[in-house]
Amino acid sequence: MAATLPPLKSVFNTPSWTLKSKSVEASVSRTGGHLGPVTFIFGKRRISPLSVCPWHAEKPDPSLPPLLQVLRGDFLCLPFGGNDTPYKGRKFPPHGEPANSPWHLESADLRPGIRELHLSQNQRITGGRVDKFITLLGNDPVLYQSHVISGIEGPMNPGHHAIVRFPETPGSGHISVSRFVHAQTLPTEFELPENGGYSSLKPDSPFSSLKKVPLARGGFTDISIYPARKGFEDLIMLVSDPRLNFAWTAVTFPGEGYVWFTLKDPRILRNTIFWISNGGRHGKPWNGRHTARMGLEECTSYFHYGLAESAAANPLSRKGYPTVIPLGKKRPTCLNTIMACALIPKGFDEVARIDKSPGGVTLQSRSGKKIAVPLTLGFLFGE
Repeated sequence: MAATLPPLKSVFNTPSWTLKSKSVEASVSRTGGHLGPVTFIFGKRRISPLSVCPWHAEKPDPSLPPLLQVLRGDFLCLPFGGNDTPYKGRKFPPHGEPANSPWHLESADLRPGIRELHLSQNQRITGGRVDKFITLLGNDPVLYQSHVISGIEGPMNPGHHAIVRFPETPGSGHISVSRFVHAQTLPTEFELPENGGYSSLKPDSPFSSLKKVPLARGGFTDISIYPARKGFEDLIMLVSDPRLNFAWTAVTFPGEGYVWFTLKDPRILRNTIFWISNGGRHGKPWNGRHTARMGLEECTSYFHYGLAESAAANPLSRKGYPTVIPLGKKRPTCLNTIMACALIPKGFDEVARIDKSPGGVTLQSRSGKKIAVPLTLGFLFGE
């Protein structure tokens, strides 16, 4: 049943629409379609794992792209990355038009057991259209997102750009991922001191475990424990194993008593990028204050460079790891993801595996503790 459209209200100083169920409250910004904040509700406890930029209360700086003025939560990138190099004469803004331009609210649906917002955005640069669906089912602490890309032809490197905010206490979060087939640090330096930025990882270095990643100064660091490496910005990328039925990324907060995780189809969104942001950027608007945050970004892309670099032959694509997906004007492409939160028992540490189970998934920690999370896993595959 169609419902009255929710009003546009200021949320952290940004005009946004809000969707609510018993267990989830989520806002999406009109500019850029940034999904955030997202609050998961467990009785009297409210958990908001996603970041909102620390400059949200300041007067918007018109010299910044809209993406940086709004920066929060999770947003669609199309194409993913900086996009400094034009592609076939087309110049995209950082992370693409959807992350920067206004969205239109098409409808709100309040069928029994369902809360859903449908937004759309016409693409001026590529032509075509993107439809965004944000859905809450029943009273589960789960959020479903679907982006339907239509009327666009050619290669594209899409991505989701979720940014998680960690408690400032060093090591408060434990990050883990499903099985991957390749992993490496950014091929080039991520930040340069002459530009007011600092990085700690050794460029262009492959690794096989998040717990042993090469440092530029020598030795190794554990990427799976965060916050760490205060004063630095770094970027790594993993290639998910496409043989998995579904892939996942999880962050456990043992001291806070909860886990946040996302699920995806690894044949559509093939990679996971870690943007490790702990105060290493000193230009505006960062000013060294974007700390204890990590972008956990599900994409198909050649790192964060952009469409030109992802569509061209590159070291990853030469190894057989696709860095773009083909779009067709006559066949819409759906990007479906699931985001969820769950309370964890004492002793539940880093997530070791997530398995399909009756009515949802089961998370198992390395310590052997298990929790069941009810959700509709078939959503990932359009079921």
